[in-house]
Amino acid sequence: MKQTKTLKVRVKDKHADQLNRMARSVNFVWNYVNELSSRAIRERGLFLSAYDMHPYTKGVGTELGLHSQTLQCIAAEYATRRKQFKKSCLNWRKSRGVRRSLGWIPVNTGAAKWKNGQVFHNGSYFKVWDSYGLSNYKFRSASFNEDARGRWYFNVVVDAEVKPSVGQGSVGIDLGLKDIATCSDGEKLENGRFYRGMEAKLAIAQRSRNKKRTRAIHAKIRNRRKDALHKFSRRLVDQYGEIVVGDVSSQKLAKTKMAKSVLDAGWGQLKTMLEYKCAHAGIVVKVVREAYTTRTCSACGSLSGPQGVNGLRLRDWECMECGVVHDRDVNAARNILSLAAGHRRPEVGIPVL
Repeated sequence: MKQTKTLKVRVKDKHADQLNRMARSVNFVWNYVNELSSRAIRERGLFLSAYDMHPYTKGVGTELGLHSQTLQCIAAEYATRRKQFKKSCLNWRKSRGVRRSLGWIPVNTGAAKWKNGQVFHNGSYFKVWDSYGLSNYKFRSASFNEDARGRWYFNVVVDAEVKPSVGQGSVGIDLGLKDIATCSDGEKLENGRFYRGMEAKLAIAQRSRNKKRTRAIHAKIRNRRKDALHKFSRRLVDQYGEIVVGDVSSQKLAKTKMAKSVLDAGWGQLKTMLEYKCAHAGIVVKVVREAYTTRTCSACGSLSGPQGVNGLRLRDWECMECGVVHDRDVNAARNILSLAAGHRRPEVGIPVL
């Protein structure tokens, strides 16, 4: 079974100068198209399509050092974003200054290929750290992208052979702050305090106005978080055939006093990883409403758990009805799994004393 995937490999630093020149040319074309489109709207009330813009950029690729199909990709991307944001004039791409736009070079289908152990595009070879075996794939659309530290990456869409997962059974996941994720089988992804752990070093770098060091620390935090979430989500996809997650919203909680801890946990990123990995492996992933799952006993269904803000401090509690002792997060994960199976739904009420 073949599915579409995007592979990301890092380009070696010796090509940075060439890619930066190409990125400046892309910015120039984008700004030209932006001005062309906004004037057409303002003066003639005409919204130019990507096809309408092609004649205005035809032939300039040689002078700017860009592939002719890259010019078409820029026009297509501009028309798409103009429609998405419903604006007659989009933001200008800046090649210099503090607010410089990160480099972006779109590559159309067939404009890049694997040749002599390197990526061949626009008459040039680009060496990459090939961690996927790119020679085994046929390139579709792609792009060169720059990160905040000035490192370049090659992102390419390919048709990859995907083997269905052999995992069996179901698992429920409760998302939290003490532990990022707790499974109904008792497995936990501990909070590595990715940002909190580096906060002191980051503050020192920021106070000394060392921008290079600040960007490096931010990148380390991001990479540590992604590595932990990738490993955890991969284990679940390989082990189970159905994954159920609570509907806790990081966007809503990010507006509260817990914002820093919520964003550091990376709940949204974990959900995204589970969604696309489950889709590739042919696994069912569900999101259920997790109200009262913490207070409900997973053994008898009574609503006898700790409640309120003070109740959050209790990590273990005993059910007043059946006497079972629960780990707070594991109990919530089991209730989330039960909700997906349609066994019962916790109800609001006052427990009988």
